[in-house]
Amino acid sequence: MEAEWRNRKGRRSGRKETDLLYTVKDAEKSLKFFEPVHYDDILSLTDGMEVRFRDAGHILGSAIIELWVEEGNQKKKLVFSGDLGGLGQPIVKDPAVIEEGDVLWLESTYGDRLHRSKEETVTELLGILQEAIRSRAKVIIPAFAIERTQDIIFIIGQFMRKGRIPSVPVYLDSPLAISATEIFQRNQESFDQETKDLLLGGENPLEPPEIICTRTTEESKKINEDKRPGIIIAASGMCEAGRIKHHLKHHLWRETSHIVMIGYQAEGTLGRRLVDGASRVRIFGEEIAVKARIHTLGGFSAHADQRGLLSWLAPFQESSSSGLRQPR
Repeated sequence: MEAEWRNRKGRRSGRKETDLLYTVKDAEKSLKFFEPVHYDDILSLTDGMEVRFRDAGHILGSAIIELWVEEGNQKKKLVFSGDLGGLGQPIVKDPAVIEEGDVLWLESTYGDRLHRSKEETVTELLGILQEAIRSRAKVIIPAFAIERTQDIIFIIGQFMRKGRIPSVPVYLDSPLAISATEIFQRNQESFDQETKDLLLGGENPLEPPEIICTRTTEESKKINEDKRPGIIIAASGMCEAGRIKHHLKHHLWRETSHIVMIGYQAEGTLGRRLVDGASRVRIFGEEIAVKARIHTLGGFSAHADQRGLLSWLAPFQESSSSGLRQPR
């Protein structure tokens, strides 16, 4: 879709068309190289090499890898943490506890800092939504399509069901995020106990009362014609591509609008310029004044912070290297 949009503009200006990086058929062909496995199953890769995937609690399907390698008379256990999630995240389970290994590769995305507490972050988001709805304004949330979007939907849905905010339209304006949310819905066995309890009680935590999923460009364009207060969640999370740029173009210049940044903004991105306080930005070749209120919420990271990493690491001890232990 991005290539189609660029080529449509390119044809009007006489530029050479952009080649597609890949097609749907290419993606479908790649699927034959994937083989799904269950968490906690020990698999034999080849003679002297076994592997087990454990839940990393980062995003749905994320995994820690335990690898046992036997060479000669020695067996060593290698552990690769992958991206580790923090404790108590919505929807997904906490990271599995690993107690032994000879070699560990540990991620350190936030190894040098602490996140703001989830409770404080959720309270701040609630305040922003309440103020925006009172003033009949829009809240624009740039979000990564996988995990971050589902976390925000979960939290907003809880606000509405508990009467903390009235039911207002919640637009999920990202085909990828919509498809990712459907994948979450089909894999409820991977949810944490809190989310399973909500489902057992008849609540679908990934379907706020007035969620509207917009897949097509035409549906997306109609969002900005809606004069009611509402919440728009769109990708990309750093505002560099996707439909979020169109919503920013429509709302950055409005003093009543709220832009809520819930993820890391890399240097050089549009999101980072907004967080750093730019008074004007360029979107689709047009200079836009930044008058909307820009909020940065620091507690929604899907990565464990320094305290979380050290907590996960605490049970580790050197492997006995005497063979496989059964999952605990």
